[in-house]
Amino acid sequence: MDTTGSSSSPPRQLHLVICPWLAFGHMLPYLELAERLASRGHRVSFVSTPRNISRLPPVSPTAAPRVALVALRLPHVDGLPDGTECTNDVSPENFELLWKAFDGLGAPFAEFLAAACAVDNNESRPPDWIIADTFNHWTALVARQHEVPCAMLLPSASMLAGWASRFTEPAGASIFKENCAVEERRAGVPSYEWTQKAMFYVDHGASGMSIAKRCSLTMERCTLAAMRSCPEWEPEAFGQVAMGLNKPLIPLGLLPPSPNGARRRHGGDQEDSTLQWMDAQPPDSVVYVALGSEVPLPMGQVHELALGLELAGTRFLWALRKPRGVSDADILPPGFQERTRGRGLVTMGWVPQISILAHAAVGAFLTHCGRNSLVEGLLFGNPLIMLPIFADQGPNARLMEGKKVGFQVARDDKDGSFDRHGVATAVKAIVVDEETRRGYVTNALKLQHIVADMELHERYIDEFIQQLTSYVAR
Repeated sequence: MDTTGSSSSPPRQLHLVICPWLAFGHMLPYLELAERLASRGHRVSFVSTPRNISRLPPVSPTAAPRVALVALRLPHVDGLPDGTECTNDVSPENFELLWKAFDGLGAPFAEFLAAACAVDNNESRPPDWIIADTFNHWTALVARQHEVPCAMLLPSASMLAGWASRFTEPAGASIFKENCAVEERRAGVPSYEWTQKAMFYVDHGASGMSIAKRCSLTMERCTLAAMRSCPEWEPEAFGQVAMGLNKPLIPLGLLPPSPNGARRRHGGDQEDSTLQWMDAQPPDSVVYVALGSEVPLPMGQVHELALGLELAGTRFLWALRKPRGVSDADILPPGFQERTRGRGLVTMGWVPQISILAHAAVGAFLTHCGRNSLVEGLLFGNPLIMLPIFADQGPNARLMEGKKVGFQVARDDKDGSFDRHGVATAVKAIVVDEETRRGYVTNALKLQHIVADMELHERYIDEFIQQLTSYVAR
């Protein structure tokens, strides 16, 4: 398939500025988007902070000449430790300080955009579009001040539709309303998740603004919305959100990574030893456990997860992010590693997730159901054991449950806690019970056809570019 956008007349080359939220779960997929745009001949300015940019994987050689990584220094905020530039770096008690620092990026971004808009020569051109992440209200404001159209990147349709207050109101609009937090809980949404949702409407002390307000302001100031999704992935929810917005909603596709892991970084000896351990395991025997890097589990829940894996009796590879302030010696239950030696491996460093998920030894993926992890797991047809933690992960898990590609770990409705027995039950349903497993594997392979359909997702990028180009040409 030709992904350069060639036609009978040369296409207009755009200059696009992408400004993601300070979380790697946002930065990495939108760096993928930057590469896809650059592969079609468009210039992309990818804006973040110096330390975040230094931690990104390298841009592919074919796209690199047209992708500029723009480092804006994060303003100092008293109480925020030096070097804190993303959600991975911050403890819960300092999160509101990160929001305050993030809002301070509005001034350097305004300087960057003013300088970019003043340049128009053979080597560079002013930005044609700003692509602003969900919370980046100041990005959309600065874009409006410079008369540059702005596209807002929305979270998952399943979250917007599932958290909407009323069926009679537009799903995409009602989620940002100030009174949405106090509406009656939707059927099928656990109490603990609805409580988390209510926190989206609480003003953060240091920044003085709620997450919902940030999203609402970005929506008001943008020209159109885009979403890393498509009707094939979440048909009902995507349609509901599209009808509920008062501006166009453009699907970007799922932005799946290259199956061969071409852009992944190399983890050195640890990566090699992890894959060597995987090579020694039988096919379809290993449960790969990874709950993301954003919110580590409390130590008591880490222990329950460990004991549940032990109780299930299956092989496992666990990419464990330990809670802050806990020593390596205390992170796991006493004697756990000795009792599971030979069938389990726990690593607390970086692991090559794409390579692991693609490995023939993997029989299931125990995941927090972040969008990146779901796409990566299903890219290789792995059935899911689901343990959502926050934000869009609960709605994502219910979407996967509805498609019968995964089994959720049982949770306490009030506080979201789980125990070893719930973990063991979920693992056995996906890995041990052969009849049940066959159904989940069959359905995961069906969904793999959508996730791995590169032609489909490239076509969505082409259509997105056509929308941007047609607007600029007016």
